[in-house]
Amino acid sequence: MDFRVGGKSYASKNVLIIAEAGTSYSGDAVKAREMIDAAAEAGADCFKTQIVYADEIIHPLTGLVPLPGGDTPLYDVFKRLERPPEFYAGLKEYAESRGLLFLASPFGPRSAAALESLSPAAVKIASPELNYVQLLRAVGAWGLPVLLSSGVSSLACIEEALALFDRAKVCLLHCVTSYPAPETDYNLNLIKNLTRIFGVSVGVSDHSLDACLVPLLAVACGASAIEKHFCLSRKDRGLDDPIALPALDFARMSAAVRRAGGMSAEAVVREAEDEYSGEKVGLILGDGVKRLARSEAQNYGRTNRSIHALREIREGEILSGENCAVLRTEKVLRPGMPPCMLEKITGRRARRVIPAGEGIRFEDV
Repeated sequence: MDFRVGGKSYASKNVLIIAEAGTSYSGDAVKAREMIDAAAEAGADCFKTQIVYADEIIHPLTGLVPLPGGDTPLYDVFKRLERPPEFYAGLKEYAESRGLLFLASPFGPRSAAALESLSPAAVKIASPELNYVQLLRAVGAWGLPVLLSSGVSSLACIEEALALFDRAKVCLLHCVTSYPAPETDYNLNLIKNLTRIFGVSVGVSDHSLDACLVPLLAVACGASAIEKHFCLSRKDRGLDDPIALPALDFARMSAAVRRAGGMSAEAVVREAEDEYSGEKVGLILGDGVKRLARSEAQNYGRTNRSIHALREIREGEILSGENCAVLRTEKVLRPGMPPCMLEKITGRRARRVIPAGEGIRFEDV
């Protein structure tokens, strides 16, 4: 199926190639422009970033989070990355001057408001926010094309998220939430099945290290979009730089994807089998059954959103937006109830003391 954004139509014969800069430029506008220039020259269609405000993503007590560059005090890093909407307006203007679509991920009400003020052509929702129904509802009301990542999710999670959007404007991105993700965990035959099941365009958000293998086979399976993390150097200090593609590798990937778009699916698979072995290609293509990938299973319920105590909540205290919020759990804190329960528990009383930062469970209310 085609995915339309920015006045263009994208499908497996004309794939939307997304250079995911994330926060690689560390809040530096000069470096961000260098990355935009490099992405344009490397054949990307789209420059993607993230609008980060720490308090709407994780709790200050989250602790160290294991990332590609090592255990990271992620809340502190996110605080240092915060920038006003004007900063992102400058990036959007520059990206568009280079012929690139500007794309960004919001993570909560503040970043969503900042993004909406930029009048974007499309929106990207990251995998951990797939169950953040309050955010999805707000973004869905904009009526824009949406790229929706589906790592650490079930078919039921995807169905619930899609119900909040116009499916004709959605490109679902099959994703494995692991950094890096093994190529053999990708189960790319799922692309065809997700298209059949949900009636939406499907692409891939690829966290594997090989520049071309997953993207090429994704094109053979009918992907409309390929997203890859992008950096100037894997030695830089961005959160995802150790698994991102430097410009030369990204250019090689872009050229390979464009070439594959003009070939039959069978020819693409044959070439991959000749270069990488039929056994490996078969494992990457998989059986097309939706399940948690082995490398991401431990992240389920932790990178996803749940309801957490913003501060210690006393026994008998009324739950409200002042003392609880929808956040990512990560590894140290305990998960809470899913975001869809927030309105149901608001106004109720805590049955016991709920420590600051911890997930609020059914038995706590």
